Amino acid sequence: MNLSDPVDILKGVGEQTRKKLNKLDIYSIEDLLYHFPREYEDRSKIIKINEIAFNESNTIIAKIASIPQNEKKGRLVITKVKIKDETGTIFAVWYGQAYLKKQFNINESYIFTGKVLYKYGKIQMESPEFERYDGKEVLSSGRIIPIYPATYKLSQKIIRQLIYQAIKETKNQLLEFLPKWIRKKYQIADYNYSILNIHFPESLEDFFVSRERLVFEELFILQTGLLRIKNKIKDNKRAIKFNDIEEVKDLIDNLPFKLTKAQIKVFDEIKKDMLSDKSMNRLIQGDVGSGKTVIAALALYIAVKNNYQGVMMAPTEVLASQHYQGLISLFEKENIKIGLLTGSLTKKNKELLLKEIEEGTINIVIGTHALIQEKVVFKSLGLVITDEQHRFGVAQRRLLFEKGSNPDVLVMTATPIPRTLALILYGDLDISIIDELPPGRQKIDTYCVDSSYRERIYKFIKKELDTGRQAYIICPAVEESEIEGLQSVINYTEQIKNEFKEYRVSFLYGKMKAKEKQKIMEDFLSGEIQILVSTTVVEVGVNVPNASIMLIENAERFGLSQLHQLRGRVGRSIHKSYCILITDSKSKIAKERMKVMEKTNDGFKISETDLHLRGPGEFFGTRQHGIPDLKIANLYKDIDILKKVQDASKELLKADPNLEADDHLLLKEKIDKFFEEKTKNISL
Repeated sequence: MNLSDPVDILKGVGEQTRKKLNKLDIYSIEDLLYHFPREYEDRSKIIKINEIAFNESNTIIAKIASIPQNEKKGRLVITKVKIKDETGTIFAVWYGQAYLKKQFNINESYIFTGKVLYKYGKIQMESPEFERYDGKEVLSSGRIIPIYPATYKLSQKIIRQLIYQAIKETKNQLLEFLPKWIRKKYQIADYNYSILNIHFPESLEDFFVSRERLVFEELFILQTGLLRIKNKIKDNKRAIKFNDIEEVKDLIDNLPFKLTKAQIKVFDEIKKDMLSDKSMNRLIQGDVGSGKTVIAALALYIAVKNNYQGVMMAPTEVLASQHYQGLISLFEKENIKIGLLTGSLTKKNKELLLKEIEEGTINIVIGTHALIQEKVVFKSLGLVITDEQHRFGVAQRRLLFEKGSNPDVLVMTATPIPRTLALILYGDLDISIIDELPPGRQKIDTYCVDSSYRERIYKFIKKELDTGRQAYIICPAVEESEIEGLQSVINYTEQIKNEFKEYRVSFLYGKMKAKEKQKIMEDFLSGEIQILVSTTVVEVGVNVPNASIMLIENAERFGLSQLHQLRGRVGRSIHKSYCILITDSKSKIAKERMKVMEKTNDGFKISETDLHLRGPGEFFGTRQHGIPDLKIANLYKDIDILKKVQDASKELLKADPNLEADDHLLLKEKIDKFFEEKTKNISL
C-alpha cells in the first residue's frame, strides 16, 4: 500500500464510507494519516463495576450477561443489555440504534466506556463506546483515545480503525524528509514515531513530543516554501530601478494634513524598495483610518514621474471611485492623467479608456476586477497596488502583476493581522505597519447590549439623526433566514421604515446590480439617505464622514476583526461616533469577544484576540489567500515553535538556496508538492 493510494483500498471502505471520508477532505492514505485528532480522552484507567463513579465517564471490562433486547418507547428504539464482571452487574443502554442488538454474544468480553447514571431504580451506562476485548490491543478504550473531527455520520470508532489500519500498512514508508542537522539542532522526533503517537499515544509525553514534531514540520514546509518564492523574486528578476524624485517632498509639504511618523517611516521603506534594482513586494498593514491610501498615492507619483504607469485595484466600485476622486484632488496641480475602469462603464467609454491605457496617455488607472481582463494592456506598467488585498483571489492578483514587466508590487490591508499570522500568510512579502492614527481621530464609543435595549437605541439614533448625522445598521443575512432571531436586510428595512417614518431609509447588499449599489452609496454620501441597512458589503473602504452611528445586529455572528472593520466606517470626522452591538447570545466566547470590542479600539489587539478565540482557520477566511488551513499548528499557542522554524528556514536557505544537497532533496520534493497542490500562485 502506498501513501498516494486512494482511501478505498483499505478494508471496510465501501462507496458510502469513501464519500463520507471525501467530505472530510480525505482522499488518499496520506490524507488519512494527516487527519489529526482534535482532542484526546484518557480512558487508560480501567475500573471494576463496584468502583464506578456516577455521572462520570467510566471504562470497564465486562462480559455480556443477557440476550440484548430492543424496547420501543413511542417511535424511539432502546437497546438494553446486561453486562457483568466479578464485582457486579449493570445495564448498557443505547437509543435509536436497533442494529446493536445483533452485535453481542453472551459471555463475550468487551471494553465499555460511557457515563454511568442511576435511572428508574437501575444503574446503567448510557450510549457507551465499546470494543471486543480478547486481551490484545484495543483502539477505543483502555488507553489515551483520539477524538477526530468527524461529521457526515462517520463514527469515531470507524475513523480510528481506518487510521490504525493505514499506519500498519504503511509502516516505515514514511521517509524522513527533515534534514538530520535540523532534527538534531532543534530536537525533532522521528517521522514514523510521530505519526503513530499523534494518533495513538502511549503516554502524554509521547503525544507532546510527536505534536511538536508535526507542528514544526507543517510550519517549516510552509515557511521555507514562501521564503524560496520571496528569494526567487528578489534574486532572479531584475526589477525597475526608479530614480529619486525631488518633487515628492513638495507634494508632501502641500498636503492638507501632516503625515504621521508611522506614515513617513513606511513611505521611506517603500521609496528604498523602489529606488533599488530588486523587486518591491511589500505589504502595508494599517488600521482603519491610519492613512494607507496617501502613502500609495506617493508611490504612484514616483512611478509616474519616472515615465511608468501605475495601477490600483480595489474590491468594489464604490471604493475604486473614492480612490479615483481622492487622487484627482491630490494631483489636481500636476500633469497626471487618471482613469477609472469599472464594470459599469459604457462600451464606448471603456474602449476609449483602454486605448489611452495602451498608448500610455493615462498615467494611473484605478479599477475593480475589470482591470484583469485580457483587453487591458499597459504601455509601461511600473507599479501594481491592490487595496484590501484579502478580497482578491491570488490568481487575480497574479494576472494584474503580469500586465507589466516585473513591476513593483504594493498590497494594502486595513485588516490588522497578528504578526505571527502575517509571517505565515505573507512569508513572500516584506511587511510595513502603520501603527499610528492621525491626530484628531476620535475614539468610537462601543456598547454591547441585548435586544431588550432596542427601543432605547432607536430613540438615541433619532436624536443623532435630528442633529444632521447618519447611521448604518448591519444585518448578517440578506433575506429571511431559517435561523431563529437572525436579522435580515430586506425584512429589517421594512421594520426600520415603520419605526423611522420621517427619515429616508434604504438598503444595500452584495448581489445588487453595480449601478444600483453605486447610486445608493452616492445618495448616502450626499445625505439623501439617512439610514442605510446593509450586509457587510460596507465593511471595506466606504467613507461617509457624516455617519456617526454603527448599529450591528446579531453581533455574535461576526468575527472580531470584521466587527472592528465595520466600526471603522464611523468616527471619520469631528463628530462624536458610536458603535452599538446587539446580541442575545449566552455563549461564553461571544461575551468575551464583545468585551474586547468595548474595551479597545486597537485593531492589532483585537486581531490577536480573534486569532486566540477562533483559531487561524477561521481568521477572516485565510483560504482566500491560497493558504490552506493548518492541520495541527496553532499560531497562537505555537509561537515558540514558529520562531524556531523561521530561524531554521533562514539558516537552511542561506546554506542551500535551491535545496540541492542530498540531505535536502526529499524536503524539496515535499515543499514542491505542497505548493503545487495547495498554494498555486500564492505569491503576488
